[in-house]
Amino acid sequence: MAGNTFGTLFKLTTFGESHGQALGGIIDGCPAGLELDQDEIQRDLDRRRPGQSPITTRRKERDKVHFLSGLFCGKTTGAPIGFAIYNEDQKPADYAHIAETYRPSHADFVYDKKYGWRDYRGGGRSSARETVSRVVGGAVAKRLLKGVAFQSYVSVVGPISLGGDYKKYAPQEIESNALRCPDSECAREMLAYIEEVRKQGDTVGGVVTGIVENVPVGLGEPVFDKLHAELGKAMLSINAAKGFECGSGFAGSQMRGSAHNDVFNPDGSTQTNFSGGVQGGISNGMDIGFRVAFKPVATLMRAQRSIDRRGEPVELIGKGRHDPCVLPRAVPIVEAMAALVIADFYLRAQTSKLRRL
Repeated sequence: MAGNTFGTLFKLTTFGESHGQALGGIIDGCPAGLELDQDEIQRDLDRRRPGQSPITTRRKERDKVHFLSGLFCGKTTGAPIGFAIYNEDQKPADYAHIAETYRPSHADFVYDKKYGWRDYRGGGRSSARETVSRVVGGAVAKRLLKGVAFQSYVSVVGPISLGGDYKKYAPQEIESNALRCPDSECAREMLAYIEEVRKQGDTVGGVVTGIVENVPVGLGEPVFDKLHAELGKAMLSINAAKGFECGSGFAGSQMRGSAHNDVFNPDGSTQTNFSGGVQGGISNGMDIGFRVAFKPVATLMRAQRSIDRRGEPVELIGKGRHDPCVLPRAVPIVEAMAALVIADFYLRAQTSKLRRL
């Protein structure tokens, strides 16, 4: 299976399955001498872990990270950083009913056709549980980027929207409720809607807004490896992500250039930020703002028509423990993937000018 590594200089390779013994990863390219705060890393993992609220899966995992290599006395050595997160609450029997059938909108069918053999326990490698390794990698990347601030929050759930352009909120506002929506009144509406959908055995999607502050000018490459293109790749690699836009995004297509252009101030900043902090594929020093759209979770707790491996019609009812809405747990994953992109470009930027020895 190819495609398990992300990054050019700062690389993360992940491994493991949802109901296997462990998940984990290898971070390669992290410079030596970086002091890691394991409590800080664990806090990000705790924001992603299951079982943290009534609107997340009831699976109970501590998601404690165990570092296996690349650290000495709390600092990176420059060697590959190996780590593992051991599964503690596997229930593979919950998935025996799909061993020979395909769940609608899951990876079951395509995995079977591509590989001829699949781990049906919670989706195996295709499970969103794989993202636990990304959060560890992103936490290390954040440490490398001290001074750069990463913030994400839920801005849309189904038909309910926070409204307005992106805003910067205090972390305590975002973490003040189970949904990670910084507006308490809007969060109550969203939570009530999710609960209504959950009682119907259904699921709902929405949007996570991401902001990266204090990014230096000059990160990104101007042709194929544009900064916003790599951010798009990173976000669309997250399970259930189906849409990405940077800056004005699709709304910008309805504007005139005279309104959309970001006019410069004397100090090089811009009066507006429709570009989303990226011009010509390169960071311009303004906040990088983007949005990621997530589809509804595919597993429903009510009957759906499907087919089995022989193409025969079947009826499926979801079993096991599943989120009715993926958004609250997607917030730290979005931040992690943004940090991986920025860290990689930060290291790549060191090679963009000739410096005499």
